[in-house]
Amino acid sequence: MSKENYVAVGGQALMEGIMMRGPKGTAMSCRLPDGTIDTEMKEFTSLRKKYKFFNIPIIRGVVSFIESMIMGYKLLMESAEKTSMDLGDEPAESKIDKWIEEHFGPKMMAVIGAIASVLGIGLAFVLFFWMPSFVYDLVNNKLFPAVDLTRFCALIEGIIRIIIFVLYMYLTSKMKEIHRVYMYHGAEHKTIFCFEHGHELTPENIMKEKRFHPRCGTSFIFVTIILSILISSLVVLIFPGVRESRIIWICVKLLLLPLIMGFGFEFIQLAGKYPNKFTKALSAPGLLMQRITTAEPDEAICEVAIAAMQACLSGEAPKKEEKQPEEEITEEAAEETEQEQSDDIQ
Repeated sequence: MSKENYVAVGGQALMEGIMMRGPKGTAMSCRLPDGTIDTEMKEFTSLRKKYKFFNIPIIRGVVSFIESMIMGYKLLMESAEKTSMDLGDEPAESKIDKWIEEHFGPKMMAVIGAIASVLGIGLAFVLFFWMPSFVYDLVNNKLFPAVDLTRFCALIEGIIRIIIFVLYMYLTSKMKEIHRVYMYHGAEHKTIFCFEHGHELTPENIMKEKRFHPRCGTSFIFVTIILSILISSLVVLIFPGVRESRIIWICVKLLLLPLIMGFGFEFIQLAGKYPNKFTKALSAPGLLMQRITTAEPDEAICEVAIAAMQACLSGEAPKKEEKQPEEEITEEAAEETEQEQSDDIQ
């Protein structure tokens, strides 16, 4: 695809499914327990389209990140609900489930989801903001008290943050359910590559593509970490006293986060549209990390990715085919067979 005809398409891996966002809308395709592929168009209008202010460079990166987090979490929960449908007998509810439903009603699931989100944000804060600062203080004050490492605090914390991130993603990749998500993540990248290269969207063509894409969220995370090291180091050089208090330093890093995300978003967009030595160098760590966060898909997974891609490009989800029960089909076939046998005898 030429730069003049460039069309940005992005996506996200879900539970047994994929979300694709293209010029005609957002589509979600999931492989249901009965083997069929369910595709839906999702209503979503970005603030960037509603208000020009939110489409200003840097600001649009923050807006896109927040919108992606909200939309992604919503679709992830929806895909988990769809693909975990039990076609057999429903298991009996536990006493705890009955008590929750009786006292709080169905809205309790929304409350539980909100609590899970808060806990997730809290865990991310502890792992990627508090923990690196704590470890740095431990190294600087306890292990090497005679050496002033203030100038290198941002670099040391950035390295610690990378180690935590890589270790976390590696451990989660060993979980069976998460590995399946990573297979869909690989299919998402391969399908986008297939589309960008102008090839026909078939499982065979998709399987030939690379699963490491420079516009991936994993690359975005690494770019933001690198940018955070550079910007934080600059802040420490200009205001060396800001690192004396861990609480103040953490607050400063939180305030710098929107700026860092904004720059990271702009870089990822340029890296996907204009690949060169500079963008490839900064994208390299994220591409290496994708060896963990993506896995080779099979043809069945690629079919789900194709369904999502075609829907987001056309703006329409395929009509659902109504399936007749197997027993009715069997009876009809039996009646036809009996009629044929009767005709033969006559």
